[in-house]
Amino acid sequence: MLGNAMENVPSPASDAPAPSATTGQSAGAGREYPEKLDGALLRIAGVCGLAMVMAVLDSTIVAVAQRTFIADFGSTQAVVGWTMAGYMLAFATVIPITGWAADRFGSKRLFITSVLVFTLGSLLCAMAPTILLLIIFRMVQGAGGGMLVPLSFAVITREAGPKRLGRLVAVGGIPMLLGPVGGPILGGWLIGAYGWKWIFLINVPIGLLVIALALIFFPTDQPGAAEPFDVVGVLLLSPGLVIFLFGMSSISVRGTIADPYVLGPAVLGLALIAAFVVHACYRTDHPLIDLRLFQNRVLTQANVTMLIFTTAAFGSLLLLPSYFQLVLHKTPIQSAVYMLPQGIGAMSTLPLAGILMDKRGPGRIVLVGIPLIAVGLSIVSFGVARQDAYVPTLLVGMAVIGMGMGCIVTPLTAVSVQTLPPHQIARGSTLVNVNQQVGGSIGTALMSMVLTNQFNRSENITAANKLASLKQQAANGVPIDPAAIPRQSLRPGFSADVLHDFSHAYATVFMIAVILVAAVIIPASFLPKKPAIHTQDV
Repeated sequence: MLGNAMENVPSPASDAPAPSATTGQSAGAGREYPEKLDGALLRIAGVCGLAMVMAVLDSTIVAVAQRTFIADFGSTQAVVGWTMAGYMLAFATVIPITGWAADRFGSKRLFITSVLVFTLGSLLCAMAPTILLLIIFRMVQGAGGGMLVPLSFAVITREAGPKRLGRLVAVGGIPMLLGPVGGPILGGWLIGAYGWKWIFLINVPIGLLVIALALIFFPTDQPGAAEPFDVVGVLLLSPGLVIFLFGMSSISVRGTIADPYVLGPAVLGLALIAAFVVHACYRTDHPLIDLRLFQNRVLTQANVTMLIFTTAAFGSLLLLPSYFQLVLHKTPIQSAVYMLPQGIGAMSTLPLAGILMDKRGPGRIVLVGIPLIAVGLSIVSFGVARQDAYVPTLLVGMAVIGMGMGCIVTPLTAVSVQTLPPHQIARGSTLVNVNQQVGGSIGTALMSMVLTNQFNRSENITAANKLASLKQQAANGVPIDPAAIPRQSLRPGFSADVLHDFSHAYATVFMIAVILVAAVIIPASFLPKKPAIHTQDV
């Protein structure tokens, strides 16, 4: 284990002098930060939190509108699914350039521009006459939202300083953790009450309010020095990241990583990312993402922990709504409501996690969160295996998972940039967000592949899928050959056997997640056990 005595020593990457007061990233350089959270800081955090919630909500809010889009536009699920995939791919595309753009144009200007792009994209989505235009406008939304998340966090980090960051992100992190849960609930209510256009129109007044508040409350900053834009880096990293994420997301459909539609994009994406690493390390002095930041030991420890954690936990948790709908026969809105205990659990621990992070460092609180998530996933696995009669147990497990998430996600994100000087915070925040995107994508793909393989191994599930296909043919007026009906479906208790196999498949996924989450203890044990000392900008 790395010695605690070295945990707060500045890295070589942070030895460079901070820029002068005229640069866009120097808002906090050489300044003394108070211990308490003052009103000005809370107002800035509120504006950033509102913007981030808006962006995160729209990554999930259209999930409950998929069937509505199919009916209204006369489309198919394969096409309509791009209203979600297009948003997330555009979201991932712009993240790498956020750090450079914040340095070049100033955080305040870029923040307002990003909110404006997101708001305009929302308005265009509500006006889209065809599914193709809706997908295109969703990508406009994603381009604005992709910058908002790392940029908002960079602004909060720079204004808070290291001694107040834990408590501040605890306050701002609550709506961020509730966003993915609240999106489907809000979307279902808006669609039912006012129609699908309002899941986009609701962003327009909120976006305009965020712009007005940012103009009032954000400190004025000036663009930094004209650092050269890394064109080669953009052409390598952004397409590489998007192609890799596309390949990973295809695993849930193809069922195996060996499928050409998965393996081809994944390999090509990794090749482009590897080429970017070579380019950033050896071919340019001003890379799009400065990999020399990894010379900062705390940032490296936090990012490694975050990558393994998101890979282990996020994929399994994203499968829970499908379990509720497939096995427990819940509606999408009911499934979203069932996810609320996770958000409530996170709210219960996040404020305490922020306080402890400021006073005792992030290492101890993260090591509390990991066992909580492992225990919660174990409870969920037990509840899933025993099916509907154990739903209360399942919800308790989700609440425990939420408590663990409150101890891990936001503290890990905060400590990733806590020891960086102000002029490196935007780049560090960009690095963290790229890391989260990659880890979440790998985890989702891995868990989806395990679940699909479990389904394919079950004769009962295979027979049930065949029977469902035959029923759909009959509904479309196609005659059914009696010999084509699976024999398993004719025996007594077939439906119960199918539900048992579905439950066993999901339980297997969650138990694998327990093992992977437990492994996160290894990198997390190297995290600092003391609060950050802000020596880099002196």
